[in-house]
Amino acid sequence: MRLAALSIGQVISWGILYYALIVAAPAIADATGWGVATIMICFSGGLIVSAMAGILVGRWLDGRGPRLIMTLGAIAGTLGLAIVSAAPNLLVFTLGWVVCGLAQAGVLYQAAFTVIARRHGDARRGAMTILTLAGGLASTFFAPAVAGLLSILDWRATFLVLAFALLVLTVPVHWVFLERTWAPLPPAHEGEAVHNVSTVIRTRQFWMLEASMIALAAALFGVTLAIIPLYMEKGLTYELAAWSLGLLGAGQVIGRLLYLVIPHDTAPWRPLALTSALAALVLALMGFVPGPPWLLIVIGVIAGAVRGAQTLVQGSAVADRWGTRNYGSINGVFAAPITAITALGPALGPVIAMAVGGYSTMAIVLAALAGVAVFTARLS
Repeated sequence: MRLAALSIGQVISWGILYYALIVAAPAIADATGWGVATIMICFSGGLIVSAMAGILVGRWLDGRGPRLIMTLGAIAGTLGLAIVSAAPNLLVFTLGWVVCGLAQAGVLYQAAFTVIARRHGDARRGAMTILTLAGGLASTFFAPAVAGLLSILDWRATFLVLAFALLVLTVPVHWVFLERTWAPLPPAHEGEAVHNVSTVIRTRQFWMLEASMIALAAALFGVTLAIIPLYMEKGLTYELAAWSLGLLGAGQVIGRLLYLVIPHDTAPWRPLALTSALAALVLALMGFVPGPPWLLIVIGVIAGAVRGAQTLVQGSAVADRWGTRNYGSINGVFAAPITAITALGPALGPVIAMAVGGYSTMAIVLAALAGVAVFTARLS
């Protein structure tokens, strides 16, 4: 029941605190004149705040139960969305997303992964897969829901409705079903190493893992979030390119299921190296293959599957190497730079495309970056 509650919270929280703005940005731009790019920069600022706050949230979750912090996160998200809906200018609009960023740190994947690592221990992979499958459905449910609200309400009223929905749907779920405190951990076995942030960050293994994950996330998000202009450059219509983006999202669900069959009884660097190698291959195909459209769409679905697996590889990386003791503290430090680079993902692909002369070349450049992650993964 607790895993179901956590998963329900992920669907609603991702849908409202992340995907809603992506859907609503054009409507907000039309009504305010701020510009879609400017709106997304404000949103990215909140995601960067989420990355920094995640370090403190991880420490909290290690020492205390998830009930209070995740409930407060849902309440903060409600407050942030209310500020967004009432924002008279960009400064207040940005402030609203900063508050939402604090909420995201408390309710999205990084916090939920910490709860699962502590609750499920060595059985965490199946639970993480269920959780991220739920999170992957957020856009499926909320993209049309938000679009539907925008068809009958203005964007400000839409965000007030979403704020109310977040409050009434996630606060009770987090407060009633999540643990108030953790049961004490059993003493470490004789000879068992107990890792903490200060010892882990001094190791080469940690920094090679960090470098690999940053390179992999930058490559995957930079290309896949730019799939519409990339595929339009190859001759697809806007509508078909948009369908490609939607099917890429569906591919993430496939990838998270396939993650379960990746061998996990070998060295912990192997799943990361395999995912990086697949990313390098599929991103290169997205750059080199000119068509036909059906083939490009298939490649996009495969890219989505790799991106879905990457979420779980990242979520398991710390526990696979250093165990579940102090997972929240270590993972908070580990995930912060990755979350920050992901926040910049919507701008990364277009900026590189402008620098190298096109989106196809951009995909090839970022495929090479994923290839670098294959080699650094071996040292992690």
